[in-house]
Amino acid sequence: MTGNVVLEHVDKSFRLRGTRTVVARDLCFAFPDGQAMALLGRNGAGKSSLLRMIAGSSDPDSGRILRHGSVSWPVGFQGSFHPDLTGLENARFAARVYGIDTGEMSDFVEEFAGLGAHFRLPVRSYSAGMKARLAFAVSMAVPFDTYLIDEVTSVGDGAFRQRSEDMLRARLARASAIVVSHSMDLLTRICTSGAVLENGRLFFYARVARAIEHHQALMQGRLPPWMA
Repeated sequence: MTGNVVLEHVDKSFRLRGTRTVVARDLCFAFPDGQAMALLGRNGAGKSSLLRMIAGSSDPDSGRILRHGSVSWPVGFQGSFHPDLTGLENARFAARVYGIDTGEMSDFVEEFAGLGAHFRLPVRSYSAGMKARLAFAVSMAVPFDTYLIDEVTSVGDGAFRQRSEDMLRARLARASAIVVSHSMDLLTRICTSGAVLENGRLFFYARVARAIEHHQALMQGRLPPWMA
């Protein structure tokens, strides 16, 4: 299998409050290059857990994940920021890690995130929405080969959401993405293909509309017509 991100016999499960959730069951899959792929599934299916494994912040129980080129952290996940550092200091730290000019990174993030004076305050003082704005701006400042997007464009007011989507489109002109969102309209606008995560398996569709149809059938407690 070839691709920027390839799963080879990946297994992952965890137990929460006595219930075992299977995220991946011997998954073998190559994510498509040069396009945005929607990742769909019920709440609790393990979409965010799969993104964290792809990013390298969580390990599979077995199998391996191959990454060719640079892969972002899950945009929308703020766990990578140091809470005692300011937004500015976190941005500068990310710039040094990824070899980006610190001044250019800082200017871009400050302008795009629109945090005002909070940009120079510790991240621990931020609301969840402010952290998501910071995470999105920092990630868009880095030219990744594959972006991992987790609900980030639902943050903020309408104007910020539109700016976020426009920026994401600009980045996707030269990169791949795996996108998790509850907005079917957004997935239809920016994604080419889609996959549904269900009981540790991935059902891939070259057309995102087909993946959405599968997902919506599951949400209604039924199988899609071609699987019934």
